[in-house]
Amino acid sequence: MSNPIRIGVLGAGHLGRIHIQQLKEIPQWEVVCFHDPHPEKCAAITAEFNVPSVSNVQALLQQVEVVDIVTPTLWHFDLAKAAIEAGKHVFVEKPLTNTVAEAEELLRLTENGGVLIQVGHVERFNPAFQAALPFFAEPMFIETHRLAQFNPRGTDVSVVLDLMIHDIDIVLHVVRSPVKEIHASGVAVVSDTPDIANARIAFENGCVANLTASRISMKNMRKSRFFQRDAYIAVDMLEKSTEIVRMRSVEGEPDPFAVTMDLGGDKGIREISFEKPTIQITNAIREELRSFAQSIINGTRPIVDLNDGAAALRTAHRVLEGMSVQKA
Repeated sequence: MSNPIRIGVLGAGHLGRIHIQQLKEIPQWEVVCFHDPHPEKCAAITAEFNVPSVSNVQALLQQVEVVDIVTPTLWHFDLAKAAIEAGKHVFVEKPLTNTVAEAEELLRLTENGGVLIQVGHVERFNPAFQAALPFFAEPMFIETHRLAQFNPRGTDVSVVLDLMIHDIDIVLHVVRSPVKEIHASGVAVVSDTPDIANARIAFENGCVANLTASRISMKNMRKSRFFQRDAYIAVDMLEKSTEIVRMRSVEGEPDPFAVTMDLGGDKGIREISFEKPTIQITNAIREELRSFAQSIINGTRPIVDLNDGAAALRTAHRVLEGMSVQKA
């Protein structure tokens, strides 16, 4: 095996700690150092994981091949830009940047190649979604519900950029058609930006996606439903389960034990089948970091690349721009 890839982590908060923990479990990575402006967080991380902290970003850049950005969103652009200009590969948490203009600038900085960027849209690596992937065949209606109990962490951005953007990325990945129009509304309840939001996204190919996100719910929920010709796919990202319901035409007499539906007239009888694919339970954060290591080793496109992150951000900002916001 070749030498592990030297990586440094920027940000030692809740998610930064998880990244350091997972990176240390992946043989392809060597966590060289990390940086965070809070001395007490640095001391705790060093004590727990035996990884040294450095006093500034430049000191980190001088020691690593890859930078993992796990800071508040407001810092993503400046840190990613510094890493790219230093010739370092970058993993950056979602949302990619705070503004679309910043995302466009990162695209410009990387247009000549040389560095790889992966954006942390972790639900792409959710084992329930992975199990559903082979069954998608041009869904025409999608409904998602992403509900979370209130947590002050993350309220520096609206619920659209905090939570809904996960489902925006999933929907864009599955539909693969330009967005035609967006209608959205939101309610600010406990913060200055929307805490509950709904968006109806219509695509050029006729697909419609209805997305709901809330960060002030009584319970957590991360469910998506995809409707396509003769099939319905339900994905529970939280419980890690997937169910496929399919209909097929029946020739001759139907199986007496099968679930059937008589559509009437010349449409005949359809047999309904229920399938629950086997879910290979994995840690999605570990898998996205492992995947990025393989992209660097093999020189291949990351599964969630800079273009994907920018597309999700553009769509999220279109949701925000078209949103009528109410104060509760």
